[in-house]
Amino acid sequence: MGEIRLATIEDAKQVLEIYSNYVINTATSFETDLPSEQEMQSRIASCLQKYPWIVCVINERIAGYVYSSKHREREAYQWSCESSVYVDDDFQGRGIGKKLYQLLFQILKLQGFRNVYAGITMPNEASINLHEKCGFKHFATYENIGYKLGKWQTVKWWKLQINNYDLNPPPPIKISELTVQRLEALFQQTAETI
Repeated sequence: MGEIRLATIEDAKQVLEIYSNYVINTATSFETDLPSEQEMQSRIASCLQKYPWIVCVINERIAGYVYSSKHREREAYQWSCESSVYVDDDFQGRGIGKKLYQLLFQILKLQGFRNVYAGITMPNEASINLHEKCGFKHFATYENIGYKLGKWQTVKWWKLQINNYDLNPPPPIKISELTVQRLEALFQQTAETI
């Protein structure tokens, strides 16, 4: 069984070890330079001011992580967010990404978000399958939007609706405003399935 919890800045080194493959060897991430450990600490801390960043730890090693982030800057976008999932190569194919994603969406729903968006650099059948199994629907294609690894990259976008579009919605609440007991129960339920 794994441990599921919110990330801390102390996780930055292991998170970076997982992320480095995606930056250096793939177009999954559009970053071209690997961030420093300090930069990753800053990203985790910044994310956790409002959004969840969740890690799965197996035998004291981060097997995978998911997080959410702001979709756009303007205030009217505040009910929409983006999601990301990364799993260490040694833990691929065990369903960890899907289980972490499902947990992330439960938490985002509790926070009051309505839409979750995910951009996938093409081709990436594994990521498409994961997102569609989680209920995402393709809605847009940005052809040749980025240049990485010696070629122009196309990104397709998927959307998942997690709450109703009721009128006069309150702003989403911060991750820190959810009760520790509520989060711990969700973390434990997910950990028992890994």
